[in-house]
Amino acid sequence: MKQETIAIRLRDGWDATPAAMLVQVASKFESRIYMQSEDGTVKVNAKSIMGMMSLGLNEGVNVVVSAEGSDEEAAVASIREYLSNN
Repeated sequence: MKQETIAIRLRDGWDATPAAMLVQVASKFESRIYMQSEDGTVKVNAKSIMGMMSLGLNEGVNVVVSAEGSDEEAAVASIREYLSNN
């Protein structure tokens, strides 16, 4: 299992569009991918639009991304790239 804490760098906030785009990124991978709030209170499937919307992320907030499967390293790297460069 690969796990990493990532700072959100989304200038326009967390609404349906960036959430849907992140789901598209996550869905390219076979691994099970989860995102959770840094305090661990909310954990959601990164391939679920409803789950991703429920996180209510804001610029500068940290999330913990975890992936488990054959392509877990690439999955976490792609999510890090999306959340950091948007």
